[in-house]
Parts: sequence; structure tokens; C-alpha cells
Amino acid sequence: MKKDNVMSDFDFIIVGGGSAGCVLANRLSAISSYRICLLEAGSKNKDIRISTPMGFPFIVGQKSKYNWSYETVPQRAFGKVTLPQSESYIVDSIGDLHKATIENEEHRRGFQPRGKTLGGSSAINAMLYIRGHKNDYNNWCDLGNQGWSYNDVMPYFKKAESNEVFKDEYHGQDGPLNVSNIQNENIFTKAFVESGSKLHNYNHDFNGQEQEGVGFFQVTQKKGKRWSAAQAYIEPIKNRANLTILTDVNVDKLIIEDGKAIAVNFLDKNKQEFTIQANKEIILSAGAFGSPQILLRSGIGPKNELETLAIKVEKDLPGVGKNLQDHIDFVRTFSYESIDTIGFSIKSFLYKFPLELLKYLLLRKGQFASPVAEAGAFIKSSSEQITPDIQLHFGVAKTVDHARTLLWGHGISCHVCLLRPKSRGTLTLSSKDPLAPPVIDPNFLSNEDDMQTMINGYKRMAEILNEDPLSKYTKDPIDGSINQNNDSEIEAAIRQSADTVYHPVGTCKMGIDEMAVVDQNLNVTGIKNLRVADASIMPQIVSGNTNAPTIMIGEKAADLILNNYHEISAPS
Repeated sequence: MKKDNVMSDFDFIIVGGGSAGCVLANRLSAISSYRICLLEAGSKNKDIRISTPMGFPFIVGQKSKYNWSYETVPQRAFGKVTLPQSESYIVDSIGDLHKATIENEEHRRGFQPRGKTLGGSSAINAMLYIRGHKNDYNNWCDLGNQGWSYNDVMPYFKKAESNEVFKDEYHGQDGPLNVSNIQNENIFTKAFVESGSKLHNYNHDFNGQEQEGVGFFQVTQKKGKRWSAAQAYIEPIKNRANLTILTDVNVDKLIIEDGKAIAVNFLDKNKQEFTIQANKEIILSAGAFGSPQILLRSGIGPKNELETLAIKVEKDLPGVGKNLQDHIDFVRTFSYESIDTIGFSIKSFLYKFPLELLKYLLLRKGQFASPVAEAGAFIKSSSEQITPDIQLHFGVAKTVDHARTLLWGHGISCHVCLLRPKSRGTLTLSSKDPLAPPVIDPNFLSNEDDMQTMINGYKRMAEILNEDPLSKYTKDPIDGSINQNNDSEIEAAIRQSADTVYHPVGTCKMGIDEMAVVDQNLNVTGIKNLRVADASIMPQIVSGNTNAPTIMIGEKAADLILNNYHEISAPS
């Protein structure tokens, strides 16, 4: 990128080309008189692992230029692990030095993959289309965020969606985001749904009238290919004359003058520095990790943290980087030698994969179209719960450690996920360096209620796993048996291997209390011409996967912005 090729000023600058940023770039650039710039830290992508649904574990779990691959700080509620041996010297009683090998332990760190490309995490996720529970949004409204109730946000979900199957009051058919049924049929996913439906009600649509129940997921795919936010919102309009898209750029900070955001300072891939100005607004859509980092480096955040790093304080805003919430998740994996599951074996390489590849190329169906997690459930951990507080994901592959360890052979997996954790974490800067990773502390399971809910949720999952016909496939757990009647045994297993299911939110929360970062119109408190629009604004995490809600936030944010400058009507 050459400096003379970069426009010096724009009307709107969108920082982050993820799920919400792609929506904003599309909707704002639809007004031809506005000049829009979209900045994305990652590269453009044509990678077959992204477009082919079954390829996503090889980006989420493996080192890739499309993945930030963050780690958390050691989580105190997790079990301890032994670090690689190190050498040191000790002094004996007479003063002589002796070389010694030291073994250190620390609490296990969590893994935090995030998308680093146009489309953000929607380009590397499992593509599940889930909105959450209607009460999630009513609770947001009750916290002082007028205009964010379920009835308020439903039109934006529908505006975004083009559902191939459901044509009713809960779904849209004309939006950019294609939603389809899973294009892979197998006996294992059907067995999960059949077994689960014996214990819970069958639900044909998790985004319909009721969330609770067991059923098949829908996915953001079109003709068997991933339909990311970039594919849905950017690809059709990328050549608009008033839209400039800059990839491979890392935003350092915002330029603030007299309490007003006026420009963005960033580095290109050669670490050359550029500054572009915003005539109207800057919108941060860099995600639950990226947006608070940029605010902090810009001098917007807790005064004590900024001063510690010698960052000039532009606005003492104590909530920046706080209120981090994420869904903690525990996986059980079982070996079952059938090439109808997704796995690595001589038979799969010689026979199954060639047939499946041909099926995918000709029909866009089969294993290569699978999101791996094909069915699931929203259930209550106990009878005291008013709404589901546990989500299950059932997968047709052996899965451990975020697929960072690839296992030989075949099998199935089932996840139990805590939907409404009470634990709260933080994100802080490790330094002023824009290329340095943040300090991420989800503080998983720090609230004792979270562990008890996970234990109860595991028991509900085990009931399904032990029910016919699924039980014939769950007799060989790869990490040993767990007594479902022994809470201590279940807890130990959870502490040993539970981790994120990739839904961090809340670090720039929307609200009216002293820890709020943005108001109900997504304006940053105390700074003019600056908004945040992404998952970081969620005051409370939604009860389900977070990609569809983040796209909804982008749609609503676009209308909030355009209503300030251009008369439009909200979707009906």
C-alpha cells in the first residue's frame, strides 16, 4: 500500500472487517454521497479451508494467518499443568554453584482463536445460526438500553437473513446472510436427536417461537459453502466507488482532539505509519478483544491502567476492557470406528474422502459441507431454571483441545456449554505496542455457581449420551469414564479440560451505569463522533452462539448512524 494511494479523509471510518464491520461497510456505503473506509488487520481470503465448511478446524486449531490464536493468562479455576523443564543454578552450603533442573507448574491457560481476515470470526467459525433467547434482549432493555428489546432487534435479525427453509414471522428471506439446513446426513446426528428427543422436546427451529429442545442446527452456508459476513455483505459491493477497503493494516490508536475522535492512526504490513481523518464518525468494530485495545491505546479507559503504561488520558472510562464474558465449554469425545464420521484413517483417505470430495464438487453435499457440529440442544440444568441455561453441540468427529491435536481414527463428540455465566473477566494491554497481544483473563469458573451449573449440565448431557440409539456409539470415551453421579469426578474433569467455545463479549458494554462504555446509541461516553458496534457492546452474553447477534448489532448500528445524517425508516 502506497501512501499516495490512500485517501486523506473519509466521512466514516470503520475499524475492523468482522461480522459487524462488514455489515456497516455495506449499509453506509449504500449512500453514494458518503465516503467509507474499512480497515482490517487480516488479509483478504480465498483459502479453500475457509470456503469449504469442513476446513474450519484446520484454521481454528492450527497456526494460520487468518487466526489471532490468542491465549489467556493462567486460569485459577483450571487444573495445573507442568511447564517445560528449565535449568538454573543453586548455591550449596559452602558457596559452590551447581546446575539444577527445575520443573514449574502453572494453572492451565485457555485458547482464544479469533478471525483475522475479512469476515472476522464468521470466516473461521462453525457457521451455526443461533440468535439466543428472547429474554436476553429484554434483559438488555431492562438494564437501561432502550431500543434493544427482543421486539426491537427482531426486525434486524430478519433484515439480515435469507432463510432457505423457514418462511414465517420469525425469519427473513431477502437479506444478504444466507441460512440453510446442514447438507450432510448421517446416522450419528440423527441418533443424537432421537435420543435427546426422548428426554426433551424436539425443536425444529431454535430461532423460532421457543428455543428449548433438541434438534438440528441451521448454518450460514449457501450451496454448501461458507457464507461469512464478508461473502454476504462485502463481496457483492466491494467495487463501490465510495468504499475503500484496506487489509493487512493494524490500527494503533485514534486521534482525539477536544474530546472528539477525528482520525485513525495505523500501520501497514511494512509497519509504515499512516493517518486518515474522519469527517463524520469513527466506528470500532474490532471485536471483544480488538475494540477495547484500540480505546485503551487511544487514552480512553481506566485512568490508572493508562497512566501505568504512560498513555495520555483522554477520557477516564473505567469500564473499558471490563465485563468480559464467555461461554465455558466441556467436551466428551468417543471413539467409534466408522468412516461415516469425519476422521483420519487408511479407509477414509483411500475410499471415503475421494467419494465425499466428488459428492461435494458435484452436489455441494456430504462431509465436506459439514460444520462438524450438526445438531444440539438448549436445555435446563435443573427444574428451577425458567429458560435453558445449557447448550449442547453434537459433532461427528473426535475433538480435543480445539482440534490443535489431530487424532487418528473416527468418533463423535458432544459439548456442554454454560449459556449465562456469572463469572466476569478482563482485557488489558500488555504494552502500548499495537502489535503486542492483549492480556486476556476470562476468569472462567470464578463464580461457584458456574461450576455447579456445569456439573448439572454435564449430567443432562450424559443422560442423552446414555440413551438409545445414541448409546451404542458412546461406549468408548477417549479420556476415560466419568461417574455421572459423582459431582467431584465431574468437577475434576471440567477443571482438567474445559475452555471457551469462542464467544467473548462485553468489554465495551452498553448501559447507563458507571461501568458502561457506550450508550444505547453505541456512542462512546464522553467522546464525540466515536461509536463501538460489535460483540463487545453486549451488556450480558446471549444464550447461544454469538455470530448472528453480532451481525444484528451491525445492522442496527447502521440504522442508528444513518438516522443521524440521512432520513431512513427502520425495518418492519
